[in-house]
Amino acid sequence: MAKKKIIEEEKRLEENLINSKDWHKWGPYLSERQWGTVREDYSPNGDAWNYFSHDSSRSRTYRWGEDGIAGISDRYCNICFGVALWNGKDSILKERLFGLTGPQGNHGEDVKELYYYLESTPSHSYMKHLYKYPQNEFPYKELVEENGKRGKQDLEYEILDTGIFDNNEYFDVFTEYAKADTQDILIKITVSNRSSKPAPLYLLPTLWIRNFWSFVGMPEKPSIKKQLHKGIPYVSIDHIYVGKYNMYFEEPSQLLFTENETNMEKIYVQANDHPYKKDLFHDMVINGDFSKTKKKQEGTKFSPMYKMQLEAGETKTIKVRLTNGTLETPFDDEFDSVFAKRIAESQEFLEATFPNSDKEALELQKQAVAGLLWSKQYYNYEVEKWLQGDFKEFPPSPNRLNGRNNQWKTLRIHDILAMPDKWEYPWFAAWDTAFHCVSLALVDSNFAKDQLLLFTKEWYMSPSGQIPAYEWNFSDVNPPVQAWASLQVFQIEKKKTGKGDVEFLKRMFNKLALNFTWWVNRVDRDEKNVFEGGFLGLDNIGVFDRSNGVPGGGVLEQVDGTSWMALYCLNMLEMALEISLEDKSFEDMAMKYFGHFVFIAEALNTIKEGYKGSWDQNDGFFYDNLILPTGESFHIKVRSISGLLSLAAVLNIKKEYLEKLPRFCKSMEWFRKHRIENSKYQVMEEYTRGEDVLLSLVPKARLNILMSSVLNEKEFLSPYGIRSLSKVHEKPYNISIKGTNYSINYEPAESSTRLFGGNSNWRGPIWMPMNYLFIDSLREYHSYFGDKLKFNFPTGNDNNLNLRDISDQIGKRLIQIFEKDSEGNRPIHKLHQEKYQDPHFKELILFYEYFDGNNGRGAGASHQTGWTALVANLLKDID
Repeated sequence: MAKKKIIEEEKRLEENLINSKDWHKWGPYLSERQWGTVREDYSPNGDAWNYFSHDSSRSRTYRWGEDGIAGISDRYCNICFGVALWNGKDSILKERLFGLTGPQGNHGEDVKELYYYLESTPSHSYMKHLYKYPQNEFPYKELVEENGKRGKQDLEYEILDTGIFDNNEYFDVFTEYAKADTQDILIKITVSNRSSKPAPLYLLPTLWIRNFWSFVGMPEKPSIKKQLHKGIPYVSIDHIYVGKYNMYFEEPSQLLFTENETNMEKIYVQANDHPYKKDLFHDMVINGDFSKTKKKQEGTKFSPMYKMQLEAGETKTIKVRLTNGTLETPFDDEFDSVFAKRIAESQEFLEATFPNSDKEALELQKQAVAGLLWSKQYYNYEVEKWLQGDFKEFPPSPNRLNGRNNQWKTLRIHDILAMPDKWEYPWFAAWDTAFHCVSLALVDSNFAKDQLLLFTKEWYMSPSGQIPAYEWNFSDVNPPVQAWASLQVFQIEKKKTGKGDVEFLKRMFNKLALNFTWWVNRVDRDEKNVFEGGFLGLDNIGVFDRSNGVPGGGVLEQVDGTSWMALYCLNMLEMALEISLEDKSFEDMAMKYFGHFVFIAEALNTIKEGYKGSWDQNDGFFYDNLILPTGESFHIKVRSISGLLSLAAVLNIKKEYLEKLPRFCKSMEWFRKHRIENSKYQVMEEYTRGEDVLLSLVPKARLNILMSSVLNEKEFLSPYGIRSLSKVHEKPYNISIKGTNYSINYEPAESSTRLFGGNSNWRGPIWMPMNYLFIDSLREYHSYFGDKLKFNFPTGNDNNLNLRDISDQIGKRLIQIFEKDSEGNRPIHKLHQEKYQDPHFKELILFYEYFDGNNGRGAGASHQTGWTALVANLLKDID
């Protein structure tokens, strides 16, 4: 028998798991935007965007984190490293990425930079990042002013639209990290002049220490000190919480020291106690006056500055090393050999993870995974402390005690989280994270499991059982997809290793049972098994904002709320069945969730006199049902992804499970007989003892009707996946409620409404996570029906396919968004195709938040790799 090849990256992950080596101590945990976040907002009115701006961020110390470009930090963001740049023309030292705040952008907040995550292993033993830096003055003012002129009907004005990258007048700045060991990090910064003319560049590899001493106090202030070894300078770092490190660097033009402290004179118009403040590097570089730094040989912020002149097409590399050791020759041959070895190991791990991918698919998966892993971020937020303020500084307004998130005083987070996007969404959203974990499980199932478990911890979950939604409003209600994601992670790991982690399922199940109960008590006020919920993550999917009350003072029975709960029931049932194979006591819980699902399915599908329910027999679709205080009720006839969500609640219970769980099987049969006697809707239309059992929220007849809409290219089916709103709403849908008109229309990309800030749109675009959920559901239906159930694909076509083949076809349409066509163009880059034909652009891929329902172009957040990384799963799953 051939010996299994040892994959070094898998070995590192195993060492991490058993705590023999801490490969995750250092990683890309530095945020890309700390300013403009709720955490840094101490205003009396909760105006986070204006309270801490991009302009003030270079002079003002952060309280809850740090930010930078292509940066890393230790696990708790105590010691940080990032790249700063100046082209000799900008008014600002480029220390952090620029973008528009929510009110400034015509479609919400928007980063206005070009950067790409090229590669990362899950242990971060190797990472590669690319930032494209213009050689001419960065168009800060133009981007703000032009976007300010544009309305909701206009496209966003992007950095490529300014012409700043014309004639290739820019630098490619590659930042690479390779770990020689867990605390020995090798860094290469490679700068290439892409212009046909010489150009100057100031490169500042910057090391700094997060400021605790100005806020909470420290027993000993950390320091970065200049040292000499045989006349060659390096710096030592002494941090009471992290330990002692040294940073070595090649000979620089200048050594710059200052303190990571607020410039009180600039921010608060108060006298500074000394001149060495956070923005001193900016002042020195922009003004060309380095006299102050010659007097200072230590601080809490440091950079060896390199003043370069790069000829046309020239490339220069600077080497840096951050280590807990003392080295005689930090840049000997070992430095380059470690880099070469880590790069080879990264490729080896990638090929082992995706063994059936061709070159193009593997590159797409590499960048998808890289973005997912680079988007790990240290997230610190203690609500009670935040509400009270830091009394050493200026105490905040007492209004804050009754303001945003005041009821979440038990929330205390000091963790590494997989963020949706470290610039546009540098804060977690609970349901985003669940989808992230499904892709993370491909490369690091233990980290994926830890992420899911975090949200059930007592310092996250409220005592009532609610899972916090996102920092702008922890009390908003995100869809309950944690159980679904847990099962996905479980199955991915089981397929890879041959054994599923039942202990993980148990831990998730026990805490999610509390969350499930919260949902039942919170959003089923009339105890009809029909749920409300409000926001539910779909932002502006409806004709009005569901989180701020219902017009006319009525109650909105949400088809998506009910469908999410039905899916939640089936997920908990499946988890209980899986656990019951090892622990029979969980059969009781399987029975509970089976019964609960039956009642929800009956409620959603019921049609009786005086009650409309959600199913419209004439239209053949599920709609929200509005019930006014008078008792009058009517459907909100929006054909959206909300109505299709009913398809997601499906579970095929395999006969092998029923044979091993006779108590559950007996209970299920009793339940079925009992409901038949009472003439209730059946969730098991087909039942034969000793065979598989299909539980479905949608009866087969209605499934047939809904699928004809899903697969109709004039409705939901796009060349690039499933739209979130039917194309029939190109003609707007209008409804009058108590004399007020409400409307919705199909919008294939950016939103024209300001509901939820207007920065995300569910009125037409293609969303990867929902498509993935539907694909998963269609495969579940197929596991039961096989070739007995086929549909025209697309609707009206004579091409009849089973549901597995249909799911693959939808998956291929999604993958096509990122692939080059016959002319070398990727749909995601449709607005800037010419630029992405350039040799230095053509292999670069962005993973947008969502995609144009008509042409597949990327829209929304440009680096929301989190759930868009699911394309890597699709590539792996589709033959």
